[in-house]
Amino acid sequence: MDLRQLEYLVAVAEERNFTRAAERVHISQSGVSAQIRRLERELGAELFDRSARTVTLTVAGKAALEHARATLAAAGAVGRAVDEVTGLVRGGVTVGMVAGCTLTPLFDTLAAFHEAHPGVEIQLREDGSDRLADGVRTGALDLALVGAAAVTPAGLDALTVVSERLVAAVPADHPLARRRRVVLRDLMDHPLVCMPAGTGLRTVFDEACAAQGLRPSITLQAGAANAIADLAARGLGVAVLSDSMAAGHRDRLAARTIDDVETPALLALIWKDAHNPAVRELVTHARRAFGMR
Repeated sequence: MDLRQLEYLVAVAEERNFTRAAERVHISQSGVSAQIRRLERELGAELFDRSARTVTLTVAGKAALEHARATLAAAGAVGRAVDEVTGLVRGGVTVGMVAGCTLTPLFDTLAAFHEAHPGVEIQLREDGSDRLADGVRTGALDLALVGAAAVTPAGLDALTVVSERLVAAVPADHPLARRRRVVLRDLMDHPLVCMPAGTGLRTVFDEACAAQGLRPSITLQAGAANAIADLAARGLGVAVLSDSMAAGHRDRLAARTIDDVETPALLALIWKDAHNPAVRELVTHARRAFGMR
């Protein structure tokens, strides 16, 4: 048994697929399968049920997974302890990003980190905010940029980089563009274009509608603000965005703050292991990139 086999065990368990796990650890699928088989023979038990399309852990696999994660974390701590003494950051860092994010300061953060530590491999994964938060909690991700409603995910360190009200964005000839004040109920008479469920902005919107007993007609969803704005500009629906998301489209869309939705949509960097020097470096670069020195 070696650390490489334990890394493959964790990868397959989290990806629930040998092919995706192989892509994650950068070896062939047959190589991952062979190492897992070797580990199973050594342990004397099958760790995965391979009978369905999605690979699942057996009872033995579930028992092994917890200890595999702990062993990998302990091995990583050895390297980080040396880094603490030498002032070096090395190895790899895995960063999560909410789907559809085009936030330039995040990319500036990664670029600055790479320039300072070219020997550190950066992996970037895109997913929904809830799954990203779970990834940080389990250690699958070192740091993640997630969306949230009013408060950041519980039990994790966080740096809020955006906190904004929701707006309705429409073309200049739309009836809502002629109103000085827009409330949530005004949107119910129109088709809406919004972020998908699981994003912070959508959570704010859904909770506000539920609080007023409103049932919105969300006819189109897109994971990127630019796509939502494009759809709204073509008359396909009222775009529900945050203030800064809409700001880049003022040449073709009029934005009206939704007055009775006071809960802000947040974008926040979250992390769990504050002792990880790579995480500390990323947070430092993020503060600079987002103008929070």
